[in-house]
Amino acid sequence: MTIVSRGFSGRRSVGDAKLPPGQHLTTDFPVLSAGPTPHIPLDQWEFVISDGTKPLKRFDWNTFRALPSETIKVDLHCVTRWSKLGTSWEGVSLDVLLADVRSELTYAMFDSYGGYSTNVPLKDVLNHQAWIAFKYGGSGLAPEHGGPARLLVPHLYLWKSAKWVRGVRLMSHDNPGFWEGLGYHIYGDPWREQRYSDD
Repeated sequence: MTIVSRGFSGRRSVGDAKLPPGQHLTTDFPVLSAGPTPHIPLDQWEFVISDGTKPLKRFDWNTFRALPSETIKVDLHCVTRWSKLGTSWEGVSLDVLLADVRSELTYAMFDSYGGYSTNVPLKDVLNHQAWIAFKYGGSGLAPEHGGPARLLVPHLYLWKSAKWVRGVRLMSHDNPGFWEGLGYHIYGDPWREQRYSDD
């Protein structure tokens, strides 16, 4: 397994007000993963919302795709210092997925096929701040970019937008996910350069 090096750096576009500190623009969409790319057949894909002990809601691909979706245009900021502006996605808002879930739990752990996980405060995935995306640039999401579906939380560093997402566990406390357990910041705000736990 290759771990992204702290030594990766780039150049900042001077005068671009949309670019967080320490970032540089790219027109590519670099592919960085913590392990091999899973390939999940659509008839085996599911997204499960749980409270950590029992499932609260379960979606297969057909019930997921029957939900109302929206087109989202957002900027992406990777912890490895690249940013890609104006990306276009289609996905289902977490507001829709969690609409009738009743819980006092305030944190979320998103789990992926392949064993990856990442934590996000629940308030950061509500109010049209996060989606389960299934299209990028008008086409179905390619496996290397997290297809068939990935989490999209564009106001945080891209590692928070878990690829190959398969569910969310609601939690009472903020626990570290995969990268957070390896020293990445527990929250990951690109505008505050929260890359690592000591930032």
